[in-house]
Amino acid sequence: MSRPPFPPFTAETAAQKARGAEDAWNSRDPERVSLAYTQDCQWRNRAEFIEGRAEIVAFLTRKWARELDYRLIKQVWAQDGNRIAVRFAYEWHDDSGQWFRSYGNENWEFDAEGLMRRRIASINDLPIAEADRKFHWPLGRRPDDHPGLEDLGL
Repeated sequence: MSRPPFPPFTAETAAQKARGAEDAWNSRDPERVSLAYTQDCQWRNRAEFIEGRAEIVAFLTRKWARELDYRLIKQVWAQDGNRIAVRFAYEWHDDSGQWFRSYGNENWEFDAEGLMRRRIASINDLPIAEADRKFHWPLGRRPDDHPGLEDLGL
């Protein structure tokens, strides 16, 4: 199985990879998301360590059961060879209706087939008022004309 674009990444292909990841995560479909990773992919997500697609699916299933109305924007920070660094923000609310904007950085490492073999994520959650939300599109893929992180001042 392969997942283009392939390393070594250029600015253009890194941006394609980041947008593909954003689109998959905005689908909130754990199985779909897991297919971008190697069978033995290793993650550090906050303080949780995850290995392999089955654990990725279980983690994302728990995540999206808790993080409701999830909307995400990713942006490439840097790329070199088979690695990409992204920054991101996403908005969600819990079951009490409290909204959050979560900010973070991810370091990605890919195999020759374009599958991610390592993902290291650092994330912070900021409680926000519903009126302070900036991500307003129907659930699913962010529309091409929706502002990105830079345009939103994030």
